[in-house]
Amino acid sequence: MVDASADCQLADGTPKIHVLEPGKENWDVIRDVAHSGVQEEAFYVLDVGDIIRKHKEWKLKMPRVAPFYAVKCNDNRTVLETLASLGASFDCASKSEIAKVLDLGVETDRIIFANPAKQVSHIRYASSVNVQAMTFDNESELYKVKEHHPTAKMVLRIRCDAKRVQCPLGIKFGAFPKDAPRLVALAAKLGVDLVGISFHVGSGCDEPEVFERCIVIGRQIFDLAARDYGINMTLLDLGGGYPGNRGSSINSIAAIVNSSLDRHFPEGCGVDIIAEPGRYYVASAFTLATRIHGRRQLTNDDEDADGPRTPANTSYFYYINDGVYGSFNCMLYDHAVVTPLLLEPRPGPDFSCNIWGPTCDGLDRIATNAQLPLMDVGDWLIFEDMGAYTLAAAGCFNGFPVPKVYPVVQPHTWFFLKERAPYTESHFVMGSPSPLPAADLLPKISCAMEMYNNSSSNNNNNGTHLLMPSSVCSSSIDTEDPSTSDAVSTSSDGDVSDNYGDSADFLADLLEVTSVM
Repeated sequence: MVDASADCQLADGTPKIHVLEPGKENWDVIRDVAHSGVQEEAFYVLDVGDIIRKHKEWKLKMPRVAPFYAVKCNDNRTVLETLASLGASFDCASKSEIAKVLDLGVETDRIIFANPAKQVSHIRYASSVNVQAMTFDNESELYKVKEHHPTAKMVLRIRCDAKRVQCPLGIKFGAFPKDAPRLVALAAKLGVDLVGISFHVGSGCDEPEVFERCIVIGRQIFDLAARDYGINMTLLDLGGGYPGNRGSSINSIAAIVNSSLDRHFPEGCGVDIIAEPGRYYVASAFTLATRIHGRRQLTNDDEDADGPRTPANTSYFYYINDGVYGSFNCMLYDHAVVTPLLLEPRPGPDFSCNIWGPTCDGLDRIATNAQLPLMDVGDWLIFEDMGAYTLAAAGCFNGFPVPKVYPVVQPHTWFFLKERAPYTESHFVMGSPSPLPAADLLPKISCAMEMYNNSSSNNNNNGTHLLMPSSVCSSSIDTEDPSTSDAVSTSSDGDVSDNYGDSADFLADLLEVTSVM
């Protein structure tokens, strides 16, 4: 595929963010790209506004808990730049992840090196760039850090597993609470700066009550360290586990966390509270579009292959251009369950079908006995909620490329982002993604105000800022009080209204949230 022009990329090859025309939604963008006639490879649409809305949601529902985004979940540069612009901090697991975050201009005190078993070279690198906070869960790690980064601020990771969780992590990391006294004693003996306690209940947690158990255990270890060793710790890290799919909610977790913190770590106690959300921020922001490039018909042995095809006697294999070695590795490593959606409606009854990825591996299967109408080669299947643990682990086995990402924003989101570092106006391009020859250039940013003012029927009297039509509503910041709604809606196909008629209202709301970061 040939992109629209060189103007769609920054000098380092990072895709620019496309500022959509008023009223255009994410599924409209997918249709535009898919129906362009030159797009054959799978691709993503990244709704940047969805990430911003999630950040506002977090700050409103858990105001005392500072988010340190888990870079391992999705290290897409646009994701990292957006979170950096909002003042979020970062949970890094390696030298490479630390370097990516520092490259954005993020201060080192906004990074925690949250890997309890670190390579020596990575510890030395953290020391060289002045990243201080890091986790441990065993004696050898304390000795290692003491030797190679003696000024590090150490955070003891304690095991506290959720009973209902998508990916349990306690089997690999986290000291048992009964081992905490021994590790605290060793830290005191070595003179290591022990500053706090961390937990990780597991990725994709479905048991909000586990956070209460974590906080109670944390309080006990804080008291032990102060009473027996004179160590007054100042950091409690609640780890990850927060849901991020469409329709999910953090309300139940937030209610338990806020209540438990008020009891055990009340405001003014001198302890900073952080967490490490990953999928929460990115799962619903990414939508994957895949193309069917092969179809195989299977007919029951006792039926006439040339006879009428009915769901009773016929099933199908469909082959698409992304699979478990690419984006759908989440099915193997993240235990994800994916649902194929039709880009365009198809008539007729549903048939049983298997959906296969493009590689030669017989394990490269995405769906078994799915029910779909009869599809043709060239049709597109769409997968929502594909932002978490997909691209970060995708490879190019058999030579199949990792899907390209098209970042998009609504106009009022652009007004906010372009003024916040590391973003500048050069990071954006006007118009939808368009896989056209380079000669067909997209409008320049210098034409943006005229372009949008002409399309808006609600300009204000003095013309100092743009009034956006009410149809612009895709997953931008909600005005609804989160406390009155249990479900977090992140739909991008027109079923949510953010009720921002005036971009100044939108900016005022956003600035109120980000000013407390």
